[in-house]
Amino acid sequence: MSGRIDKSWTVFDSLENAQHDRCVDLFARPDGTYGFEEFRRDPEDQGEWTPVGYYSVAVYASSGAALMAAEQAVAWLAESQTNAKRRR
Repeated sequence: MSGRIDKSWTVFDSLENAQHDRCVDLFARPDGTYGFEEFRRDPEDQGEWTPVGYYSVAVYASSGAALMAAEQAVAWLAESQTNAKRRR
């Protein structure tokens, strides 16, 4: 887990792209707020997830608001979510 996600926060969803080399973690904080962070995984990092944004400092009042902000901030995520909804 990245240093940008505090150990006291609970990751409740991890959304990956189709290539499994990018993900967005959505998390809840103990104070009842929510946030997200984007990560990448490259072969030269031995498969470790590396944060690529500084999104985890933002605070959202709900999990839905955090997801909407992530979809706006992370270009591949909105497309990935749209494709997943089409497959349902």
